[in-house]
Amino acid sequence: MTGGDAYLAEDLVQEALGRIFVKWHKIERLENPSGYAQTVLVNTFLSHRRRRSASERVTAEFPDVAVDDPDPALRLTLLRALGELAAKDRAVLVLRFWEDRSVEETAAALRLSSAAVRTRSSRALARMRVALADDFADDFGAAVRRAPGTSSSTQKAVLRHVN
Repeated sequence: MTGGDAYLAEDLVQEALGRIFVKWHKIERLENPSGYAQTVLVNTFLSHRRRRSASERVTAEFPDVAVDDPDPALRLTLLRALGELAAKDRAVLVLRFWEDRSVEETAAALRLSSAAVRTRSSRALARMRVALADDFADDFGAAVRRAPGTSSSTQKAVLRHVN
């Protein structure tokens, strides 16, 4: 999910496991070795992004892959929007909302303060909303109008913001 490429994810996991294996005699004494492993994986991903070859080019087309997903268009739209974010912002959103981690767990994994995680989450979600506004404006507006207990003034304010 973080890398947007299943083969890259496999490579990153293999590299992270190699790093962990070398230091396992020290790691096994830690209180939370799985947390350490997650941190190594995230740092491996961020290192890969920093040193990525200049010859690689981002494309707008995704390879044809069999997906057992009820709404592949939604998945591709979300992946595209995630891909537009900075690597750390993407890592924060994936850890917080895809892996359902707390702010503190995310902060520990990324070696950030809790305030930095909250700030990055807020700003990254705002960027995602802007990136997805055109794709979901009609769906979102219909959902707001149908939402039970939503006053007409709230509906108007939300729809004004979306449109």
